[in-house]
Amino acid sequence: MRAVTVIPKTPSSATLAEIPEPDESEGSVLVETLAVGVCGTDAEIVHGDYGWSPPGRSALVLGHESLGRVAEAPAGGELHAGDLVVCIVRRPDPVPCYACAVGQWDACRNGQYTEHGIKEIDGFMRERYRSNPDALVKLEPSLSSLGVLLEPTTVVAKAWAQLEAIGNRAAWKPESCLVVGAGPIGLLAALLARQRGLAVTVVDQVDKGLKPDLVAALGGTYHQGSLDSLKGSADVVIECTGVPDLVLQSIAAAAIGGVVCLTGISPVGTSESADFGDIARQMVLGNTTVVGSVNANRDHYEAGAQALHAADPEWLGRLITRRVPIEHFDQALQRSPDDVKVVIEIGAA
Repeated sequence: MRAVTVIPKTPSSATLAEIPEPDESEGSVLVETLAVGVCGTDAEIVHGDYGWSPPGRSALVLGHESLGRVAEAPAGGELHAGDLVVCIVRRPDPVPCYACAVGQWDACRNGQYTEHGIKEIDGFMRERYRSNPDALVKLEPSLSSLGVLLEPTTVVAKAWAQLEAIGNRAAWKPESCLVVGAGPIGLLAALLARQRGLAVTVVDQVDKGLKPDLVAALGGTYHQGSLDSLKGSADVVIECTGVPDLVLQSIAAAAIGGVVCLTGISPVGTSESADFGDIARQMVLGNTTVVGSVNANRDHYEAGAQALHAADPEWLGRLITRRVPIEHFDQALQRSPDDVKVVIEIGAA
């Protein structure tokens, strides 16, 4: 079967290859892959920045944002042939640590977890894969091809779970949310904020086109440019770019008692212009909390699926700006200025 493979930490090694059918030892459920979303992590692996192949192999099948249809499933279970499913990316470590042991592998304590398409287990840019039922999340049929948005939605579903847990440490009635970055994660964060009834402001650098339109369609406010005028303005801040200056400015944008969630990955070794002493003073005197969020467990997948099911499908559909067949996967890995979410199509939805 066809698959997009890469040799981790070897730049430009991505190729469309023929690989064996998935072995039954990988799981009792056979899934036909319909589509795989592309994100910055995939591009970084292709560029050779990181990634880990399965033990004993040099190549890794790329892709972690999956959508598939069950082809075979054990009799008597909750999954049946024809069901739409998404496979959970991170899998618990074999020890397991106390977090993995209770299904919270996103909080793995010893780092021995694995991740499809990233760390030591193959991803989903292949025509078929196998998994066990506990790693598959069943979707409502009405989501159809939009189900490929679930994995990025889990990032913000987890972010919101953490924001609300921290906010509720004291009397907390958030009214406003600031989202920094209008990529897929930022726009989905804004969606979940609007579903919670918050007034939403989304900040990005572009001043026209699809992103401002998508924010307006949510009933949010789009802000182009600097965060200086937004200092101390938001009960909830979700930073989605990882740009160091914007991270610091995002913390400064939190109101008294505000909670900030960082979802972007920042580069190391940078020197920023923001006054960190002033920001730290604000955090202490204003009871500001900053938390990071990465990956997700099953609870977050299920919460993300509920959020997508409740959303306007037309709006969700506009997030997917390009669909590329697997034979042209390299085009999907080349970012266009107008892109929001790019999807590689592998099977018929």
